Amino acid sequence: MIKSMPKISDERIVDAMIQLARVTKSHRVIVAGTNSAEALLELRRCGYLRVTTTNICLVPCRQFDVAFIAWRQPSTITLEATLDRLVQYLSAFGALVLWIGPHECIANQVLGLVVQRLGFRIESGTSCENGIAIAARRLDSVPAAKAA
Repeated sequence: MIKSMPKISDERIVDAMIQLARVTKSHRVIVAGTNSAEALLELRRCGYLRVTTTNICLVPCRQFDVAFIAWRQPSTITLEATLDRLVQYLSAFGALVLWIGPHECIANQVLGLVVQRLGFRIESGTSCENGIAIAARRLDSVPAAKAA
């Protein structure tokens, strides 16, 4: 039996996404994107057993703590549609972690607007493996600042 090894870049992308999301092995994670199967295998190899993909889990019931997506397509419209669907799987305190490859022409400002329109706020970001990765949380899950 031939075992498929994940690409080094997939390992690095998943590692960066884990760090950005501050995900633990007890969190429920859903993965989307063209390489979701590879990301699922890499997460399981790292000991994250409560992981699935949108292809397997068809009913979005806000049951997941973290959503990972590695975006390798040039279309902003397709990204928005994918994110629209994906956020339906996230709990009220869920985190969205998105990696975008270097060849995608999505401007940071456009990405920020898309994430904000979905009700999320970007908390952190980093450059990783020839792309960028961001972590965002729902706006209603962030405690409001107390008035002085």
